[in-house]
Parts: sequence; C-alpha cells; structure tokens
Amino acid sequence: METLLREAKMKHDEIPPDLKENIILEHAPLIRYIVNRIAVRLPSHIDLDDLHNTGVIGLMDAIEKYDPEKNCKFKTYAEFRIKGAILDQLRSLDWVPRSVRQKGRKLENAYGEVEQRLGRSANEDEVADSLGLELDKFHVLINQVRGISLVNLEEIRGTNSDGDRAGTFADIIEDVHAENPFASLKLMETKHVISDTIGSLPEKERLVVSLYYYEDLNMKEIGNILGITESRVCQIHTKAVMRLRSKLKGLVDR
Repeated sequence: METLLREAKMKHDEIPPDLKENIILEHAPLIRYIVNRIAVRLPSHIDLDDLHNTGVIGLMDAIEKYDPEKNCKFKTYAEFRIKGAILDQLRSLDWVPRSVRQKGRKLENAYGEVEQRLGRSANEDEVADSLGLELDKFHVLINQVRGISLVNLEEIRGTNSDGDRAGTFADIIEDVHAENPFASLKLMETKHVISDTIGSLPEKERLVVSLYYYEDLNMKEIGNILGITESRVCQIHTKAVMRLRSKLKGLVDR
C-alpha cells in the first residue's frame, strides 16, 4: 500500500479516491490503538468515538501531506499526524481544568526542588512536608493531578529566536537511509538520562513504570500483581511521572 502511495505522489501528485479509502481502512487498527493508549489517561466523559474520528482526519491529512522524497515510512509519519490531531482536539476541549494543571506544576516543582536539595529521590513524606501538607492531603493532590500525565511532544520542543514554534517532529523525521551523528548522540544521551532516572526511582515506582510501559499492563492488572488497589497504583504512577518530568525538563532546558 505504501508503494502505491509513493507512486501516486511521485507520478501524479494526487491520490485516487479508492487508494485513499484503502489506506484509511488499512490504518484503522493503528488509529484504534492510538486512541486506546491515550484514553487510559483521560476522564471517563471523553467520547472515544470523537477521538477516533479526529484520528481519521489526522490520517487523511497525513495522506495529503506525505512527501515520499523525505524517505520516511508512511506509517511513522501517519502515526505522528494522528497523535497530533487527537492531542489538538483534546486541548481544544480543555478537558483538564486550569486549577488542576497549576496543581500539577506545583507538585512537579516540589519534586524537583526537594530532590535537588537532597541529592536523591525524594519520598512522599518529604515532598508532602515541603508543600506543607499532611500525607492524606498529599494523596488527594496526587489523585487530582493524575490525569495530566498525558504529554504532547510537540510542546516540549520549545520556540526559536522569533518566538515561533520550532517546527514539528513530523518535519524532522530522519531519512531512513542516512544516519545523523548529532541526532544519534542526542538520542543516546536522552536514553541514558531516561534509563538513569528510571533506575533512580524508588523500587515500587520503578516496578509500576516497568509493568505499565514495558509489559503493557493496565492499572488494575498491576494492582493485582502487587497486591494493592488500582487507586494506589495510579498514585504511584503519577509520582513516578512527576519525577521523570522534572528530570527530563532539566535536560530540555539545558
């Protein structure tokens, strides 16, 4: 299917309707997969059918804007466009109240400040103390902000000297036939930072991250394995994400 798409683009610079329909049908499972992965971090009132429709629009946009001369796989490009369309839709819905985002930033900063002062991973008692909260109130705060662990990678790329967005990830998809030494070095550095940061997490947080992101288990399944409630797993996951965001934010800002 990708070969047909490349040929249509290069020979006619347009896509026949029947080919476009076949491409959409072929990538329908990809859209469902992306929607389901994003949905686990969303409130229950978000309509997944709407997100799926938005993903289809993102896929159609990818078909129109795909440039075969950049030597990147269409599936990779389409995935970025689908995710981007869905995240744009979610932002337009303002599904996370501003007050919750403010609490999330406050919690993220607290983790960063305490861990920088102590020179090690901070436990929840120390972070709660820095915020002037009792432990039960701290757990309430964790539950309130757990829905904002969804991150748009486009936003962390920052801006250029003119204050404009510095492009998108789709604009810099690497040529599959060439190796960029700088990009390879940066990727290696980022992997090391992520690996070291995950390795420095407290054991239970590290285990939850591993089971959730590497074993692809949901919160309920993780709770059954660890013998704790699903709510407690969510708290542990949120704390781990806050630590990681704080560490990686420092890397991006350098």
